[in-house]
Amino acid sequence: MGYPKPDIEATDPDVKPSSTNPSLNDTQYTEDATHTAPRTTSTAARLRNPLAGLSESQVLHDVDVWVEEKGLTAYREEFQKGALIARTGQRDDGFEEFNITNEWQQGLLNGAPYLCSALIGCWTNAPLNKMFGRRGTIFISCFISFVTGFWMAAADSWYNLLIARFALGFAVGAKSSTTPVYAAESAPKTIRGALTMMWQMWTAFGIMLGFVVSVAFEKVTFLGGENGPWRWMLASTSIPPFLVMIQVYLCPESPRWYMEKGKYDKAFDALCRLRKHKLQAARDMYYAYKLLEVEQAERKGKNLFKEFFTVKRNRRAAQSSFFVMFMQQFCGVNVIAYYSSTIFEQAGFSRSNALLVSFGTGVTNWLFAIPAIYTIDTFGRRNLLLTTFPLMGLCLLWCGLSFFLPNDADGEPTTARLGSIAAAIFTFMAVYSPGEGPVPFTYSAEAFPLYIRDIGMSFATATCWGFNFILSLTWPPLVRAFTPQGAFGWYAAWNFFGWVYCYFLLPETKGLTLEELDSVFSVGNTEFAKYYAEKLPWYMQTKVLRKDVPPMEPLYRFDGETSGVFDEKEKAGPVEERRVV
Repeated sequence: MGYPKPDIEATDPDVKPSSTNPSLNDTQYTEDATHTAPRTTSTAARLRNPLAGLSESQVLHDVDVWVEEKGLTAYREEFQKGALIARTGQRDDGFEEFNITNEWQQGLLNGAPYLCSALIGCWTNAPLNKMFGRRGTIFISCFISFVTGFWMAAADSWYNLLIARFALGFAVGAKSSTTPVYAAESAPKTIRGALTMMWQMWTAFGIMLGFVVSVAFEKVTFLGGENGPWRWMLASTSIPPFLVMIQVYLCPESPRWYMEKGKYDKAFDALCRLRKHKLQAARDMYYAYKLLEVEQAERKGKNLFKEFFTVKRNRRAAQSSFFVMFMQQFCGVNVIAYYSSTIFEQAGFSRSNALLVSFGTGVTNWLFAIPAIYTIDTFGRRNLLLTTFPLMGLCLLWCGLSFFLPNDADGEPTTARLGSIAAAIFTFMAVYSPGEGPVPFTYSAEAFPLYIRDIGMSFATATCWGFNFILSLTWPPLVRAFTPQGAFGWYAAWNFFGWVYCYFLLPETKGLTLEELDSVFSVGNTEFAKYYAEKLPWYMQTKVLRKDVPPMEPLYRFDGETSGVFDEKEKAGPVEERRVV
């Protein structure tokens, strides 16, 4: 097999030879007079894989020449198959099949669904829900997911794969904006947070299934040959949305959507299915109807997008939702979700072991989301974040510093190095799952007033997926520029920033009515931050020194009280720890 001569400089890996660029066509290597092939890979890439940049036909030609020279013609077919597998490097993402060596191009392919979600998909929430209802929107988004799963698996070029993944973003955006709102509208207030966070818990379950599929199809070559594993992995993503399509119409439609359409009998039937007793259904329906009257009066003659940014209460809700969604990405979790196998391989795990350990992170993510079902409506959204942000930052620092642990005398990673990195990532996932995992979508679904809730949820989810795209796009070059140690340190710093912001600027929403939330989000940033800055010594005396000191004047007081905004009992604890019924 012919290899490039070391004294010839390689051309740019992103530039293709053409008849209009003779200088590139002249840069070739020669096995004999009948075989020439352009050099399209860098020297470093060729050292990693000398077959990188060669087409399938070029590899097969080289193998034919090689087996003739070496007297191995009896094994021609085996060597042809083996060379093709070596060419793709047994990657599970298909990048080498399409000769994708540019890191930004790889990041774009990974992040394409989230780019579409942020720019388009999330903003289809309002019109789709208005026309088709919550169930109809979920059905449409699942149908798109079902089709694009097979489309991605059948892609014959990188740009076809890119288009398919971009189209997937229409589904991701629409259902992520709709499902939490659907849950919030259907759930009783006492368990609203727990049911709304089911979106995140079952998203974690889906991520875990993705790791299961990666392990299951790692060596499957049926139909796809050496490129079969990643194609089967992508095709398998069509199964869950298909199951949801079958079942979604077995669920009742949102009673609130029925009332908006004037279908009050159907709204009551839906609520009867969602409540234990008809009396509860009647109570909740009449209360929701009166709220809907207020909402429709507020909407009348107003520009909702203008109201979203000009009304102080709405701006504060948007700011808080932006923060929790932004931090869900920049806490670093999706670096692990998307690139965990690569991270573990960089640490020194074999590919098979990297996939198995990645599966373990998925299991951890799902299992540790379950406690949040009980804590999100008792411990509170704000307290969960204040507890988990510093712990996540410490875990990422632990993981990054573990890459400094030396290899053994033979250059192989030690058990201490591998174990420390794996333990840090597993601990990070265990801390993330009950905190920044379920809180953002639950918080955003309840923060906005009813009359702009669809727009608010679209804004929140667009924020989430937009920064998800940025993270997917930038992680590969970030690791190359800063090394794993610096990259993990970067996201650790964001977690410590998140704690500071959360303490000084993020209100609690646990168990509050819509009227109470209006008062909470009407308090300005300066007043809120000043209050909690003054409360730091109180926390020190009561929580650390365990002194019996009188409570501070509450920030919020309701029910016509003359000071503050919150009706808090004299011996009640901090406002974020008290449940308002």
